[in-house]
Amino acid sequence: MLSPRFLLLRSAVSLTTRSLATTGGKAPDMSDGNPLLHVSNVRNRLREIVGASTNWSDHQQAMADRVSLSNMLASSQSDLPAKSMKDSRLEVHLPLGSEPTLREKYLTFHNTVRFGRILEDLDSLAVLISYSHTYNTELKRSPLSIVTALVDKIDMRQHTIYPDCDIKFTGHVTWVGKTSIEAKMHMSQFRDGAYAPVLDATFVMVARDPENKRAAFVNPLKPEGPDEERIFQEGEANKVRRFELSGASLLKVAPTDEERKIVHSLFLNTLDTKTVSFRSRVLPPNSVWMEDAKLKGLEICHPQERNIFNRIFGGFLMRKAYELGWANACSYGGVRPKLLAVDDILFQRPVDIGSLLLLSSQVCYTQDNYIQVRVHSEVFDPVLNQHKTTNVFHFTFQSDKEVPNIMPMTYGESMLYLDGKRHFHQTVEQ
Repeated sequence: MLSPRFLLLRSAVSLTTRSLATTGGKAPDMSDGNPLLHVSNVRNRLREIVGASTNWSDHQQAMADRVSLSNMLASSQSDLPAKSMKDSRLEVHLPLGSEPTLREKYLTFHNTVRFGRILEDLDSLAVLISYSHTYNTELKRSPLSIVTALVDKIDMRQHTIYPDCDIKFTGHVTWVGKTSIEAKMHMSQFRDGAYAPVLDATFVMVARDPENKRAAFVNPLKPEGPDEERIFQEGEANKVRRFELSGASLLKVAPTDEERKIVHSLFLNTLDTKTVSFRSRVLPPNSVWMEDAKLKGLEICHPQERNIFNRIFGGFLMRKAYELGWANACSYGGVRPKLLAVDDILFQRPVDIGSLLLLSSQVCYTQDNYIQVRVHSEVFDPVLNQHKTTNVFHFTFQSDKEVPNIMPMTYGESMLYLDGKRHFHQTVEQ
């Protein structure tokens, strides 16, 4: 059943009604209605809004020229006109069924769609939606630098994404703070004569000055009608929830009484009954030490993967983290896993071009046939020999068979276990 949020959005951005009869996975041609935004044009549109160039040398100069736009920033949010949700509504098409040459970019060896590519498209769309909300017709270029701060949630409604059926992305702004924007997106795929929902995604964006150094104000959001008011209140609730979860982080506070009992139980289950020593540990049957459930990777960040602000594209980071996490879950479970959810991707700092990006995936929690994977990314400076965390990713996978139990050995691994357990239950309980 479609959620009320999806129904509201679909009714607002639905295609001009025409015969749905079609062949294969090709959606009906709607070229006689409003112009459709092709997925390949999203980043081109973003370059136009910001004033970026596709050429590397020209792009550097364009970014330097953006400094002069600082005087166009609003001194307070009250100086900006309120916008409605319909001002930011967008519909973007990914015609996998109609364009075989485009399909190659999204195709896996097993004739499925590369979900990492979908993450890239969602990230670009979230930025464009946010710029649509802040759009000022009087300005040729936007003085705002809008970047992804957090991927709050991506929930899969359909596990199979067909490589030869057209895809449609729809989305709009659902909540606005003083300098932050929540954008919700929905992805559906055309099959058997109609679009069916595939996933729902919630991104949190932040606006900064032209040099991307300090926060900048964005237009307030004015809900129109009870449905939009409900959506806005959900966004407010999401903000409160994120604040509470951040305050309860295991990096800040001790585990709960129940969680401490879980850690102690795991410890007791791994004691060597022959020696009964705190140091002697034995792996229980059908279990894997957490230390043995890692997979690492390295990426050299080339200019080709830059975003419109001369940093590494957030969608590229998500794609690489997802693919590493998926490979780890596949290796751990012994079969190709299905993605259930992407949860709480935090962008702590940007990644500069030329960086050495280290990715480390860890199976941190398992239950029945579910695998929770955490991917940590950091940049490494070989000259200063320094590591700095840039992102943390959380993925929930489902295997076709029951998987071994993951077992922590150290206190740090026990905290990873509890953190993975929290993320897993947040996913399955929603």
